[in-house]
Amino acid sequence: NMERKNVTFLTHAAMIAAIYVVLTVVFQPFSFGEVQVRISEMLTILPIFTPAAIPGLFVGCLIGNVLGGAVIADIICGSIATLIGAVFTWKLRSCRHFIAALPPIIANICIVPFVLRYAYGVALPIPIMMVTVGVGEVISCEVLGCILASVLDKYKLQIWKTAA
Repeated sequence: NMERKNVTFLTHAAMIAAIYVVLTVVFQPFSFGEVQVRISEMLTILPIFTPAAIPGLFVGCLIGNVLGGAVIADIICGSIATLIGAVFTWKLRSCRHFIAALPPIIANICIVPFVLRYAYGVALPIPIMMVTVGVGEVISCEVLGCILASVLDKYKLQIWKTAA
């Protein structure tokens, strides 16, 4: 039933968005800034399980940035970085987890340092911020994200299959 599939898709997207927002707000002290480990970014691995994660992560990041007090450029550009990462993680879903986790890292390394410089006036050199943002993303996406994916794989959660 197409209507049921659409409701399931929207429900999954909304749940992922809500979890992303909660994790961003709860861990707010280190979710923002030039040195950040955004715990919620571990959820960027979820597109390997369901395409519903793509809008869920985008909306979650958008709301998380708004609630975190981000400036408009960060709200828009940071959320777009997450969207780009989610789309390419979905495209790499058949690859090993550590490969599928790379797009959000790369997107954030390429976008967030410029936001930090031009929207927040952070004086660190952009290459240095690429490293600091990259290290935080590797911790969130590669380490925590791949652990999350392994747990989901281990329990073979079929709930994701209903949204695909």
